[in-house]
Amino acid sequence: MLRGPAQAKRAMIALLASFVLPAGAFASGLSMQVGRITSQPIGHYEFCKKFSAECAPVNGSGAAPKVTDYGWDVIREINRAVNFSVMPKTDLELFGKEEVWTYPTIAGDCEDYVLLKRHMLIERGFSPSDVLITVVRKPDGEGHAVLTLRTSEGDFVLDNLVDEVKSWRKTPYSYLKRQASTNSGRWVTIENGSDVLVGALK
Repeated sequence: MLRGPAQAKRAMIALLASFVLPAGAFASGLSMQVGRITSQPIGHYEFCKKFSAECAPVNGSGAAPKVTDYGWDVIREINRAVNFSVMPKTDLELFGKEEVWTYPTIAGDCEDYVLLKRHMLIERGFSPSDVLITVVRKPDGEGHAVLTLRTSEGDFVLDNLVDEVKSWRKTPYSYLKRQASTNSGRWVTIENGSDVLVGALK
């Protein structure tokens, strides 16, 4: 059946719309896909009993923000400053027991670096929903903690083992779980976390 100009125009618009990617589609491949609620690390549970305000529900739209050039300068500055100022020591060395999560003074382990970086970024204006403690596994199988930064360009990682802030897909880790962006006291699984190790080694 022949169509008039108006019908043809509407059909063309509909066809083009079917090929338009939703907002953030390019970033979604660079972001962690979170799943179900999962267990909270015991160290974080004990930390939350002491610092309950750090583990509360988070108000926000849920959309990852666009970070300005100045914002990236702040992120890199904090990552380097904490890595430089905190001496790496295990919980056994510091406290005589495992899994003590706390703000470090002069020494701490990976979780303590993460807690301090998260606190400092929130003080500088970042939302608690966008700076999330994340549990990973290193290539040698050892557990490790990093800080995930949610952005409109994908997820990035602040790590005490390297000074460069990297896309999570360019790290050598397998990602297991992280804080929920809607509630700092809850944790969720990372569904595409095991794919990262393969991508990082290419």
